[in-house]
Amino acid sequence: MIELEGVPELIDPVMVAAFEGWNDAGDAASTAVAHLDREWKGEVFAALDAEDYYDFQVNRPTVFLDNGVRKITWPTTRLSVVRVGGDKPRDLVLVRGIEPSMRWRSFCNELLAFAHELGVEMVVILGALLGDTPHTRPVPVSGVTSDPDLARTMDLEETRYEGPTGIVGILQEACTHAGVPAVSLWAAVPHYVSQPPNPKATLALLNRLEDLIGLRIPLGELPEDARAWQLGVDQLAAEDSEVAEYVQTLEEARDTAELPEASGEAIAREFERYLRRREPGSGPGSGPGVATEGGDTAFLRDPGSGRTRPPKPVQPGPESVPGADAAEGPAEESGEGPAEGAADVSGDGPAEGAADVSGDGPAEGSEGPEGPSPDVDGGAGK
Repeated sequence: MIELEGVPELIDPVMVAAFEGWNDAGDAASTAVAHLDREWKGEVFAALDAEDYYDFQVNRPTVFLDNGVRKITWPTTRLSVVRVGGDKPRDLVLVRGIEPSMRWRSFCNELLAFAHELGVEMVVILGALLGDTPHTRPVPVSGVTSDPDLARTMDLEETRYEGPTGIVGILQEACTHAGVPAVSLWAAVPHYVSQPPNPKATLALLNRLEDLIGLRIPLGELPEDARAWQLGVDQLAAEDSEVAEYVQTLEEARDTAELPEASGEAIAREFERYLRRREPGSGPGSGPGVATEGGDTAFLRDPGSGRTRPPKPVQPGPESVPGADAAEGPAEESGEGPAEGAADVSGDGPAEGAADVSGDGPAEGSEGPEGPSPDVDGGAGK
């Protein structure tokens, strides 16, 4: 660990972490933490030594010019702290970096040592996975934990995922062994439009995080970006009849799965968020009545698309995943991730999406709430 500044004294801190790579479909999770850091003007106080955890032939350093002087930025993981004001101020420790190439246990031990020194009360790890979820519906977000008490008190699923995992799953398990309460939140990203950015999935994660930690998060331009993103995908899908037909199939499957399970809890949660955002001075940033493009919904399960042939990606690209099943698919064990199947797509819906929020976390593509769905690169599994 390379300390850049002295360790700050924090108030009721919660650690929020996200890692680029296999657990970050559409860059939704890493962008969410970057948004928090930007909106609350986080101050970096420490960074992990890149030499210990990264293969520089895989994650290469970059060169840039600073007033004509060449400098190098090394791939690593940095920790910053933000203080959320209000009647009851609270600190967030933000962890943002790249999934390490090696020595994952040592990597997690370093982060947990810092969490212990800072008095962190809970660790929340954000992830995103690819799944069979239509872009026209609320983004399914699943909450997963290994702590049975936390599962009961916070309406989360206990992880039961088995299969490959990424750093999200490893870090959550390390927290469990260290006695630190930990939760993974997984957003499901439509596999047929997996290229980053995906502001709709980012917004869904932030809404769910807001519910989980009880803080009002300033959303800035995210709601508008999410609407623009969906409009753009609508237009692209309309130009291809095969894709349009496939999206309709996903919509029908999703709607059929949700109708009998419409949850009063989900409606109540959404109403509470609406009231929170109307209360003046309840938190920094974020104006009243901010649209919740991804309203929170109960954990729902997507039965699957039922398609007979793989759809063409709306925007061909290196990160497109030909198959919908994210390594654990959108199905029940799609990972720990919410996308597992898919639930509320636009908002924070914890719809357990479709997977048993039980896994340990999808990686870049997805490790569903703990179980990955195919990675944006095609990886899958937790």
